[in-house]
Amino acid sequence: MKFSPHTVRTSLTTPLGPMTLAATDTALVGAWFDGQQHQPAFDAWPVQAKHPLLRAAGQQLMEYFAGQRRHFDLSLDLSGGTAFQQAVWAQLQTIAPGSTVSYGHISQQIQNPAAVRAVGAAVGRNPLSVIVPCHRVLGANGALTGYAGGLDRKIALLQLESPV
Repeated sequence: MKFSPHTVRTSLTTPLGPMTLAATDTALVGAWFDGQQHQPAFDAWPVQAKHPLLRAAGQQLMEYFAGQRRHFDLSLDLSGGTAFQQAVWAQLQTIAPGSTVSYGHISQQIQNPAAVRAVGAAVGRNPLSVIVPCHRVLGANGALTGYAGGLDRKIALLQLESPV
């Protein structure tokens, strides 16, 4: 994944653990749980806790974790991924809160039905955890397959969104 040289970051303490948020002047480009697989080396990005996009993202994430928000209203930039990854990430954004789909379903939706494993790899490299809801993707039999942020977090996110 490629990131702008003008990327800045901040930290956010959430109920599911610390996260790092990253943005440019125009869009949010990253949201990772600390220790998440495939997170970039972001130590060189300056910390800007008062950056308006980072503050908005932090506020909306905390509303989400409190059960007060189901959709995010943020400018996102996913252009650092490959064309295939961008197609997968765009499809993730169509999954409604409280529902799940399979990797195979996504491969069908992007008109590449043989690419189920590649879809899984792209889902795992989603740079905007929670906001681009990769946690809503399950295995073909409904199994809770991998989650870059950890299966415990995937379960917690799905429970948070489940209609009870």
